Amino acid sequence: MAIYLTWFIVIVALYLFGHKETKRARNVYILGSYLMGLALFVGLADMLGGYDRYIYADLFDSMADVTRSGGNPFLSNSFLFYKSDFGYGTYCALISYLTANRYIFILITTLVIYTLLFVSLKDYVNDYSFAVIIFMGLFFFFTFTYLRQVMGVMTAWLSVRYIIKRKLIPFLIVVFIAYSLHNSAIIFLPLYFIPVKKYSIGVVITLMVVCLFIGLSSVPSSLFEIYGETIEERANAEGYAKEVGFRFEYLLESIVFLGFILFEYSHIPNKKGNIVLLNIALLFCATLLIFIRSENGGRLAWYYMIGMIATLTLLATRKRKVSFYGIGLIALSFMLYFRILYAWGIQLSPYKTFLTDGIREGDYIEEKYEDRKSTRLNSSHGY
Repeated sequence: MAIYLTWFIVIVALYLFGHKETKRARNVYILGSYLMGLALFVGLADMLGGYDRYIYADLFDSMADVTRSGGNPFLSNSFLFYKSDFGYGTYCALISYLTANRYIFILITTLVIYTLLFVSLKDYVNDYSFAVIIFMGLFFFFTFTYLRQVMGVMTAWLSVRYIIKRKLIPFLIVVFIAYSLHNSAIIFLPLYFIPVKKYSIGVVITLMVVCLFIGLSSVPSSLFEIYGETIEERANAEGYAKEVGFRFEYLLESIVFLGFILFEYSHIPNKKGNIVLLNIALLFCATLLIFIRSENGGRLAWYYMIGMIATLTLLATRKRKVSFYGIGLIALSFMLYFRILYAWGIQLSPYKTFLTDGIREGDYIEEKYEDRKSTRLNSSHGY
């Protein structure tokens, strides 16, 4: 656990050390260093994060076996498994020509994810170090395991620039690519058609209350039932629509983040880019409220997280000094970060890379789901 806490502390310390330097705030080399370090840390991890990482690895193994034996990976059962998420299946097939090793596949995928994140943070936020702190609290640990949906999220974020520039065709192309990686990206599509307008606090609160009432009704699950057309899509939709009762954590998270935004609402510039990102941030809260009874629906809010990261970073760093507001956000990010770190337990700690042999003792996910016949880095470390 200590190595994860060290990452967070170091990033916070680097921000506090250089927050007064305007040039440092948007230094792309600093941002690149942060994200490259995190990407290697995540990508070199030995099956940490839980069930999904093993499943994606096993499916890639099957596809790579077909490629290695001279077959066509685009006709493999693994590719057909991703029939509805054909973009991700195509990605896996192409990577299978480069390597047959699941660990190298995950490393490459993680590097792609963090490269996409780099592009978005570079263009959308005003202080890179603080934005990374918010990212650590909100999203970092999910990059260990939810590879396919995270790729969809990071790709969808690239389309925000086309909302700002009002370029519909490029926006649709990017969202379509994101959709092909993970069907849930369809939730990003209506974003282009939301008026670029800064709504009053009264309107915002009213809309949030309406979203909460919608979430308490049966409307969200009905929408998912309408959406699922193919067997695979319907299975995905039913997974999101599955109701498990009232999710108090969704309510608390939406209230806290909305409170941070509304507290400094008057200081958000009335510029197109800032307003678009503000509205995306508000949709993050709205989505949590709409799916407040859903088992996995909160993951749909990930698509709007870039707005939250950009807006909170703007408000916390606008005066180029450490404020109580900024300290509060850092504390909140740490609480969210530590919550996942503690809750996931053995799925994250102790940390181990795939560069060393053996497995982590007590990893029940590995014991249950690991395919002993799959390609592993043994003592020869052959790729």
